[in-house]
Amino acid sequence: MSAVRQAPANAQEPGRPSKRGAHSGRWPLLAQPPGLVGYMVAVVLLELLLIPVLARTTQVNGRDLLVFAALLACGSVCIEATRRLGMPAGISRDLLSAWWLPVALLLPPVYALLAPIPLHIMLQLRVRATLLYRRVFTTAAVGLAGCTASIVFHEAVPDPLGRPAAWLVGDHGLMLLLAVGCAAMFAVVNTALVAVAARGCDPEARWRDVLWDRESLILDVVELCLGVLVAIACALTPALLLLALPPVVLLQRSLLHAQLQAAARTDDKTGLLNAAAWQREAGTEIGRAQRTHESLALLIVDIDHFKRVNDKHGHLVGDQVLVAVASTLRSQLREYDVIGRFGGEEFVVLLPHSDLAEAKRVAERLRVRVARMALPAENAMVSVTISIGVAIMRIHGDDLIELLAAADLALYRAKALGRDRVCLPAGNRLPGHPAGAAPAHSGGAAPAQAPAHSAGAAPAHSGGPPSAHSGAAPPSPHSNGTGPAHPNGTGPAHPAGITPAHPNGTAPVRPAGPAAVHPHGAAPAHPSHGDGPPPPDSPRPVDQGDP
Repeated sequence: MSAVRQAPANAQEPGRPSKRGAHSGRWPLLAQPPGLVGYMVAVVLLELLLIPVLARTTQVNGRDLLVFAALLACGSVCIEATRRLGMPAGISRDLLSAWWLPVALLLPPVYALLAPIPLHIMLQLRVRATLLYRRVFTTAAVGLAGCTASIVFHEAVPDPLGRPAAWLVGDHGLMLLLAVGCAAMFAVVNTALVAVAARGCDPEARWRDVLWDRESLILDVVELCLGVLVAIACALTPALLLLALPPVVLLQRSLLHAQLQAAARTDDKTGLLNAAAWQREAGTEIGRAQRTHESLALLIVDIDHFKRVNDKHGHLVGDQVLVAVASTLRSQLREYDVIGRFGGEEFVVLLPHSDLAEAKRVAERLRVRVARMALPAENAMVSVTISIGVAIMRIHGDDLIELLAAADLALYRAKALGRDRVCLPAGNRLPGHPAGAAPAHSGGAAPAQAPAHSAGAAPAHSGGPPSAHSGAAPPSPHSNGTGPAHPNGTGPAHPAGITPAHPNGTAPVRPAGPAAVHPHGAAPAHPSHGDGPPPPDSPRPVDQGDP
């Protein structure tokens, strides 16, 4: 249980610029909030002070040293056996508690303080080097948790190795239940110490995210049971450790393999799903929504003027901005929402069971929370805004490609209108029709329309019933497919089946020449259908699109 649930960035509210940035390169701990620095230093100092205090009250004997060395050797074998697999970046879990717990239960408390030190040194040198202050803090947290459990257990069982049968089977198994309770205490204290540090590093994080989720809770239970079983075997005879070691190594390798598989699905910078993994998850959710006819929304989020942040403050600050934005977005979403990094400064969010109103509400909440975020960079505070494009299933598309295309168009629209806003696509794809196509009319044929004429002229209709455009004229009384004669008694005939509509029901007098007809008889996009951009003289509201 050596994992530090570390937040990747420290978001702060706007305020006085930080002066610690100049030291963050050589001393990363100084770049953290002062409260967090004080807390971590206090935990480490408490560990260092308890070691000599408890050492003076502990009687050292060869039996205890032998068991201590045997348990550390088993832990070292576990580390070396899994070293070739590697360890995923960020938060990772191991089964080293299977060896720390027996130390806490069977040996005096000072050994519980000392046991994590050599094993964490091996992890730092042989497996993966992480920030030194995090490694030191993790070591102290594990040591203090083990020391707490050891003190409580030894109050009831002063010499666990001297008379193992007395606490294993005596008192109707009450001492064995006490051992299980002390193991649970070890997990609770360790998690609490680390969770406070993680919360101090990322104040926006929810407590349930830095404490336990279902998966980590199950893993802790398995790990603690394994530790108690190893302690029982070691109490009977240390030789049984040779039988306990292979299954622990196998479980450790399986755990790391699962974590590495999960790491292959995530973006190493933000911890969100990468593009490929997000598309797989999103495709599954869209397929489910298609089968159940449930609502679903897709958001594309883009950080405004992100290149300016990199150019002005450097790429390291830009990376911190990416991580902070990702953390903020994740904290504002439901557990089953699917969020990923799509590349660069773009993020994608899939919102199952969300209609148009819910999607706009969520998108606006994300926009506001990111705008409130500020990060220290040398003598300045860095703030960013985001633009969001929203697409709704069965309104703007029926599959992932159509929804992505619609949300991307909405995002471009948000940027064109000034950024820092939420937008829908300018037009809706009506159900049952391909995007951009005019809907079928009651007569079964779409009206053929002429290009836009000057004021007062109306588009031409086919022989079918007129379209339902607002202000559309009734059909012309002429049924021979030709236009009326010009004043001199002659006039060109219009193409068959096309009679220009006129407000008074008669065809207008046209100059000599054929009437203008749209190529291939296709009707141009009309604003009332939302097919195409809105006319320049009637811009849409900033945060609205066609319903």
